Amino acid sequence: MGTVKQAGRQAPGDATRPASNENYLLISAFGTPAHSPLVALSKRISECGCNLAEARVSTLGNELSVLALAQGAWDAIAKLENALARLDRDGELRLTHFRTSARQPQANLLPYVVEVVAADKTGVLFQLAEFFERQNITIEQLHSTRYRAMQTGADMFSAQITIGIPNTMHIAALRDDFLEFCDGLNLDAIMDPMKF
Repeated sequence: MGTVKQAGRQAPGDATRPASNENYLLISAFGTPAHSPLVALSKRISECGCNLAEARVSTLGNELSVLALAQGAWDAIAKLENALARLDRDGELRLTHFRTSARQPQANLLPYVVEVVAADKTGVLFQLAEFFERQNITIEQLHSTRYRAMQTGADMFSAQITIGIPNTMHIAALRDDFLEFCDGLNLDAIMDPMKF
């Protein structure tokens, strides 16, 4: 008589085998709003037996962009790769995808939110990104835009940035350095802890 594996317990030989759903595929797609990449991608992900672990959708110029992270068993991910290749050949979407892994928790990073508003000028975003890179601070999320002020018609720049500050860093000193940096560039900025 064969042995029955109890629910929630691993068989002796299974100790090093990863869970069946620890395979990830990162997908980037661009299309027109009339042919939403989100609908096409989420349909293929579901049909192939994968889960949509994370997704980001935004409109840039006249394009709708989707960044999606699919998760599933290795054979489901392989099936999804084939489905995406067929979808790419159809020509309605521009697609790229590659295998990746789950993000490792970074308990040593404190989440802070930075908001910047300024008169638009060339290189503002580069200078902000370079400041954080020099401080060994990771940019976790970023949304920036250029717009015309309704009241005056001035060309403006706005950015909302989520950063990960190492918990060994002195926050008050960093905030002072950042605000001094922004004053030098004539940027109006705040840096606050993320409250959720």
